Amino acid sequence: MIEVSVQKDSISVTGHAGYAPPGQDIVCAAVSTLTQGLIASIEGLTDDRPDYTIAPGVFILKIKDLSEKSKLLVDSFFVGICGVADAYPDYVRIV
Repeated sequence: MIEVSVQKDSISVTGHAGYAPPGQDIVCAAVSTLTQGLIASIEGLTDDRPDYTIAPGVFILKIKDLSEKSKLLVDSFFVGICGVADAYPDYVRIV
């Protein structure tokens, strides 16, 4: 199960979906694409350089002091991650 947690100053995405074997798991691939796309978009489209960690099964982004552009990108990430959670509720949970 992948858990997406929203705190006042951070977002964390942890775990593995377990939908399919590693390398074939479309749920993990979708979540990974959204998280990596969020960081690439913030760094490529804004002047913000947020503190974050990306490792297998772990994504943590500090969201304190982001610009309005970055906040919009974070909102877009949530639209996408909510879509994945709605489509695969047994594999992705937003807490």
